[in-house]
Amino acid sequence: MNRVAHFAAATALASSLAYLLAGPAYAQNRVAGSKPAPAAAAAKPQDRMVVDARELVYDNDKKTVAAVGDVQILYQGRTIEADRVIYDQANKRVTAIGNARITETNGTVITGDRFNLTDDFRDGFIDSLRVVNPDRTRFSAPRAERTDGETFIFEKGIYTACEPCKDNPEKPPLWQVRAARIIHKKSEQTVYYEDARLEFAGIPMAYMPYMSGPDSTVKRKSGFLSPKFINTSALGFGVGLPYFLNLAPNYDLTLTPTFLTRQGVLGQAEWRHRLVNGSYTIRASGIFQQDQEAFLASPLGPRDKEFRGSVETNGKFYINQNWSFGWNAAMSTDRWFYKNYRIKNEAFSTTTYLQESISTAYLNGQSATAWFDLRGYYFQPLNYQDWQKQQPMVLPVLDYDKRVHKPSFLGGELEFTVNVTSLNRDTAAFTQLPQQKTYLITTPSYSLYDGCAVYQKSTCLVRGLAGNVSRATAEVSWRRNFIDPLGQMWTPYASVRADIFSVNPDTSSVINSRVSTIADTSDEVFGRVMPAIGLMYRYPFVAKTDWGTHIIEPVAQIVARPNETHSVRLANEDAQSLVFDATNLFEWSGKFSGYDRVEGGTRANVGALYTGRFGKEAFANLLVGQSFQLGGRNSFASGDLVNTGLNSGLDTNSSDIVTRAQLSPFKGFFLTGAARLNSTTFEAQRIDAAATYANSVITASVGYGRYEPQPELGISRRREGLSLNGSLRIADNWRLRAGVLFDLDKYKYDRERYRDAYAAYLAAPSVAAVPVYPNTGPFQTASTSLGVNYTDECTIFDISYSQSNADRQSGATKDTRTVMFRLELRTLGELAYSQNLNSSSADGVSQ
Repeated sequence: MNRVAHFAAATALASSLAYLLAGPAYAQNRVAGSKPAPAAAAAKPQDRMVVDARELVYDNDKKTVAAVGDVQILYQGRTIEADRVIYDQANKRVTAIGNARITETNGTVITGDRFNLTDDFRDGFIDSLRVVNPDRTRFSAPRAERTDGETFIFEKGIYTACEPCKDNPEKPPLWQVRAARIIHKKSEQTVYYEDARLEFAGIPMAYMPYMSGPDSTVKRKSGFLSPKFINTSALGFGVGLPYFLNLAPNYDLTLTPTFLTRQGVLGQAEWRHRLVNGSYTIRASGIFQQDQEAFLASPLGPRDKEFRGSVETNGKFYINQNWSFGWNAAMSTDRWFYKNYRIKNEAFSTTTYLQESISTAYLNGQSATAWFDLRGYYFQPLNYQDWQKQQPMVLPVLDYDKRVHKPSFLGGELEFTVNVTSLNRDTAAFTQLPQQKTYLITTPSYSLYDGCAVYQKSTCLVRGLAGNVSRATAEVSWRRNFIDPLGQMWTPYASVRADIFSVNPDTSSVINSRVSTIADTSDEVFGRVMPAIGLMYRYPFVAKTDWGTHIIEPVAQIVARPNETHSVRLANEDAQSLVFDATNLFEWSGKFSGYDRVEGGTRANVGALYTGRFGKEAFANLLVGQSFQLGGRNSFASGDLVNTGLNSGLDTNSSDIVTRAQLSPFKGFFLTGAARLNSTTFEAQRIDAAATYANSVITASVGYGRYEPQPELGISRRREGLSLNGSLRIADNWRLRAGVLFDLDKYKYDRERYRDAYAAYLAAPSVAAVPVYPNTGPFQTASTSLGVNYTDECTIFDISYSQSNADRQSGATKDTRTVMFRLELRTLGELAYSQNLNSSSADGVSQ
């Protein structure tokens, strides 16, 4: 009976409201004499109203219809809920009272104590309003007005993107904007704030008489972005005001004038364009400096330049699903511009050892079994020690790799590899042995560009030839795995490789002519062919115990090749870096890092691998191995123009022993290590070790590295370092982090410099000053950092301090101490600021 009454009341109210809202068309049909249609059919499907309530009350005198008790109305995609809904037929207004709630079609939820709206719900007033948008932003006000169905005016309104406190919803959020009036115009997709102030935890922190911003539906809109601040001794205090121009859905322009108290106006522009098959970006920066004396004179700084600037561009386009092309290029008027003016450059080298801008353009193709890459490189050094004329321009670099799985006539895997590389350099680059003490330019205050005291093979390395060096390489290799009935795995291998070299040195200048005393400088085209056959044997032994599963696997590999040819004639541009460790012990193609060098002779590589699993999460693995030269000439004992191979641990018939270990006794804790040990004395030649632990509260890591001297490579002293890093969750949303890097060998370098300075003083006591003995210990910091971070659903706050010491190897010539601050308020914007605590801010700066 109750169900029937409930249904009858709901149907009656729906019919009444539907007639009143869609009734004029229905009445007109009746007057015209046409056949009347049902009320439900008179309205469009999206305009039909569905009403659900416990009871229906009619007041004929006041001409009102009221739905009472758990009222729910569905109309035009909206849902209206309340304890009581009254429709005033005379004034055509709907009043919702008690727990009133409107859910819009886009998911916005509007709640209030009382709604007073027109019958189409477009205009009216709402008391104790609260609005929750789909992106979880919130508006609230004691009273609000809605006009034209698209404008909300919040009197004494509050806006925030923070979630309310679950335990105390009335507690002010972390931040909110409180304004005399907040006007939200949906048609403009804009929110206006009048007489506003920004509050943190209910405490006013900033006042803004007027501001505006896009609403939650906007992804791109023209307007000012968050300001950028800069403050250095050379530039003064500066404020950048980025203005974003949304020119079209697929392209935009950002203009950023930065006003600097000491240098004038730095102009920046960024153009972004997205096309059907890709996108590209162009950024340009420039300034006419007002105070050039703030910088050092050439060649240590850019004092001679009135105009300074840069251009950067990157892009990527897809030709089809397999092919793409793109570029990432940057050029600046001088090498100090990016640092001095804090210009971010995506072409920067990601290493700390090399500070350079790397420009490249490429064509790339990829499929399931093949890979093709064609590109060129241009390098611009970013510190004064490097000479642009010694940097190569590499064009082209072509790489192609094709794999054929299980060819019908052989089985296994057949691989084709092609590489073509050509480079040009204006000036030859040298390194002095056993220690760099001679430079091409020497003055009383500085020394620049590495040179040699005597240009001969035993005391001088040629890092790069001037002129042109080109090489083309093609290789085909095959290997296949066989498992016999005993479980032994046999892998035969065969390959043949051909190289063609074209070497055209330039010896026209004084510096370039010195190469002729070290290397053959005649123009020449020559080639080499390197066939190889090999076999690898593996036999895993598996044991299960009460505390885990253990696999011990002996591995043996032998590869036979003829002797390497032309190793001394080669410039060796791409195989200068050689680190012998467990990762390349069983490398079929050889242990050199590039194509210019190749292993020769017959070599055997042996080792043993242990793998253990303990329970569900614990595991361990260990590899121990060694390499042996069985016949032919040892390529690693034949130094080329840069002595690659010497002091590598492979330059004797019995190599050093390499090890690698990993251990995780429980979840979140990892121990890793690798070492190279002298095969006779077992003294460590190279050590890399790390320990990490992480859970929801703490993360910690310790890293240690020690590398013995390699005097025949120009590394005369041991390198040793220790790093400590960690973070701690000190409270909900709060995390503290810290890190320190110790240069454990720098005190020896300080003493070497003291000895040199003291010798210079004894030679000329009237000219040189008496040096001060460095009273330093082994734990000298190379860098330190400390920071604290707060992150929640609406706020990111981060403040950090970092310090790095001058290090010629990393290209930093001054100690730097920097404080960085960042505050991001979701939907409002981001504020970031960094301050150098030094008197000078970067290389090239005079004060």
